[in-house]
Amino acid sequence: MAPAAILNQKEIPIVFSPIHGASGKMVPEALRKFGFENIHIVKEQAEPDGNFPTVIYPNPEEPEALDLSLKLAAQVNAELVLACDPDGDRYASAIPNEFGEYELLNGNQTGSIIIYYLLNRWQEQGRLTGNQFTVSTIVTTDLIEKIAEGFHVTHFSTLTGFKFIASVILEQEGKMQFIAGGEESYGFLVGDFARDKDGVSACAILAEIVAFYKERGMTLFDVLAEIYGQYGFYKESLISVTKKGKDGAEQILQLMHRFRSNPPEAINGVKVTKIVDVKESKIYDKLNGNIEPLTLEKSNVIQFYLEDGSKISARPSGTEPKIKYYISVCENLPNREGYRAVEASLDKKITELKKFFG
Repeated sequence: MAPAAILNQKEIPIVFSPIHGASGKMVPEALRKFGFENIHIVKEQAEPDGNFPTVIYPNPEEPEALDLSLKLAAQVNAELVLACDPDGDRYASAIPNEFGEYELLNGNQTGSIIIYYLLNRWQEQGRLTGNQFTVSTIVTTDLIEKIAEGFHVTHFSTLTGFKFIASVILEQEGKMQFIAGGEESYGFLVGDFARDKDGVSACAILAEIVAFYKERGMTLFDVLAEIYGQYGFYKESLISVTKKGKDGAEQILQLMHRFRSNPPEAINGVKVTKIVDVKESKIYDKLNGNIEPLTLEKSNVIQFYLEDGSKISARPSGTEPKIKYYISVCENLPNREGYRAVEASLDKKITELKKFFG
C-alpha cells in the first residue's frame, strides 16, 4: 500500500526478536518482501528453544522480554523494534520517543495506529464503499471504534478472545469486507486470509506505517497525537486481583454479585452514567433510567462507564480465583505539545482507579 515510501525508507534500521520462537524466519522474510533491507535479528533469541533461556516469560506483553531487543536497538539506532511471542501470533513494538529513548507501545496503541493508517489509505484510494468493517473486543480500547466511526466504517465489538473476532469475519463473509481488527493483548489481523491473530503481518504493516509517516516527517508518536487530537486521548491499563485461599473463587462470585445487585453510583467521586452487564444482556442508562437489551453472547463481564469518559470492565477468570479490571480513561488533546501533560493526567486517573479496585 505504500511502495514508494518503503523504497525511499528501505534502509531504516529495524530490530526483530522471535523470543526463541517460530517467527524467526517468517517475520524477517515478510519485512524483506515488503522492501525493508536493514533488519537486525536479536541473535541471543533467534533460535527456537522451548526453555526460553533469556527471558522470565516469553510474552511480548512483558517489558522484560524486549530487554535484549532494546539493547540491540540502541546499538544500531533502530527506528522500530519488533518482537513476537513463541508461536508468532502476537507482536510487540517499541520506537524512539522525542527524548531519544525507546518507548514500548501497547496493543491498544499499535492497533489504533494500524486501523487509522489502513482506513486513511483505503479512503485515499477510493476503496471505502460503505461495505467494509473492523472488529475489536469489548475490553480493547474504544478508540478503534471511534476511528472506524470517523471513516463511516461499520465496527463490531466482540467478547474477549480472537475466536470471537474470527466468528464475526465468518458471519460477514460474502456480505461485507473485513479490513482489520484486534484485541488489547497484542493480537491483530490485517485482511481475512487468516482467521486468527497474526504477528507476522502485523509486524510488516507496522514497519510500512513507520516508513509511510517518516516520508511525511512524522514519528508514530506524532501519529498517535494526530489520532488523539481527532478522537480523544485514550489510555488503558489492566490489573489482576487474586483472592487467596480455598474460598477465593467464592469471593470473586460474591464480588460480581455485589456489582450487579448494588452497583456503585460513583467511582472515585465520578458519577457512573452507564452499566453494561454482558451476563444479563442488559445496558443500564443511569442518567434516564432506561434499560436496553445487549446483543452480545452472554459472559460474566460487567462494565462501568463514568461521566468523565472512563470505563472499567470487570472480568473474572474462569479457571482461577482471579478477577481482571480493564481500565480505560480519556481526555481531549488540544495539540501535539500537550501530549505528555495529558498523558500524565491520564496516568494519575489510572492510578486512582487501580487503588479503588485493587
